[in-house]
Amino acid sequence: MDPLEFAFLVAAGIGAGLVGSIAGLASLISYPALLATGLPPVTANVTNTAALVLTGVGSVSASRPELRGQGRRLLPLALAGLLGGATGALLLLRTPEGGFERIVPWLIAGASVTILVQRPPRELAAEVAHRAPRDRWWLPLAVFAIAIYGGYFGAAAGVLMLATLLLTTGEGLPRSNALRNAVIGVANSVAALGFVLFASIAWASALPLAIGSLAGSVIGPRVVRVAPQAALRRVIAVAGLGLAVYLAVQAYA
Repeated sequence: MDPLEFAFLVAAGIGAGLVGSIAGLASLISYPALLATGLPPVTANVTNTAALVLTGVGSVSASRPELRGQGRRLLPLALAGLLGGATGALLLLRTPEGGFERIVPWLIAGASVTILVQRPPRELAAEVAHRAPRDRWWLPLAVFAIAIYGGYFGAAAGVLMLATLLLTTGEGLPRSNALRNAVIGVANSVAALGFVLFASIAWASALPLAIGSLAGSVIGPRVVRVAPQAALRRVIAVAGLGLAVYLAVQAYA
């Protein structure tokens, strides 16, 4: 890999970390960046998953204070995330390259629409603030389903997970976000492990992307504190729809 391509992927990783912090759609930047370097779709996706694991590790580490006292809740949800992530990875490995290329535009479009229409997490948290913390019996099933999607592709899986936890547990945003980080981290890690064992990861591309995404995830929360989140989420969602259209033209032409 030449220095220019390395720098390009580091920059893409930083952008992915920022976009992930603002709207939970890191793959909007990282996945097409890997495609632009010449990787085929499935290889780009598994490389993307492997590269973003470090971001999850950092997020979980930073969330330890908010995870205290949630052990009994975290265990079944982490197990659901593990099983879901493994199932999603298996489905991806069994999807033909051409089939995956045709599915991805729909996944990105769906994730973008979700971000466009969903209310901001702080509004959801404020709405359920008066409820006493109480988990729904079907919560592990919902987590399992979201984790399957996360293991398969993952764009906006964190957004769906956070909204689900806010609406079903009655916890506030900090504790729900910490739980989301842990469960999504487990799902992504087990999917990445499966890809390491059974797929072809472009490690030369994963390294600079991981470096950039780690930096972007550190910078991201600071940007979120001062930036107009609602406007940025709309811009990111519209950009995601544009990317979906572009990838659809490439796949179906």
